[in-house]
Amino acid sequence: MGSLATPVCRMCRREGVKLYLKGEKCYSRKCPFEKRPYPPGQHGQLRMQRKLSDYAVQLREKQKMRRIYGIRERQFRRYVKEAIRRPGVTGENLLQLLEMRLDNVVYRLGLSSSRAQARQFVSHGHILVNGKKVNIPSFQLRPGDTVEVAEKARSIPPLVAAVEAAGGRALPSWLEFDANEMRGRVLSVPTRDEIDTDVQESLIVEFYSR
Repeated sequence: MGSLATPVCRMCRREGVKLYLKGEKCYSRKCPFEKRPYPPGQHGQLRMQRKLSDYAVQLREKQKMRRIYGIRERQFRRYVKEAIRRPGVTGENLLQLLEMRLDNVVYRLGLSSSRAQARQFVSHGHILVNGKKVNIPSFQLRPGDTVEVAEKARSIPPLVAAVEAAGGRALPSWLEFDANEMRGRVLSVPTRDEIDTDVQESLIVEFYSR
């Protein structure tokens, strides 16, 4: 992402909502957003009170979605173009493309505590798709694909800890997961109702339509 140098907790405060970028810390009382739910900086609380222009509202929504999924601007633009090209509702198409990324599905299955950690597991070759190693986090999955932890990686402490920590997280209805086998399967492309990402995707489409 273009602002990877920015501490992730500051990203949440900048967008005014929890983005769940730090794994289990986001669910605990240690989350900085719980103590300071306003933009960072000396005048953060004053900025929170200002009325934003339509452009600023669209920009913030776009930045929020980028940060949630960990996508760089150039790559995000490609997703928007592909969403526009596909038939159907552009905003829902965009969310579906992001949800069907391998790193996101690894996170949704509870195999990692955050999408950033999921990208790391995929990049290090710890994840198999249909029995074959795939080390590309942006790999697009399809209904029927299986996603599992490689046999040699199942005892790696960070991965074991992530699975244990994420055990209580609700599994989306478009996925199924076998905890004993550390294997999941994509049942279908999620509909908007099945995606809990707190964004107004229509504002993002408007931003790129300007």
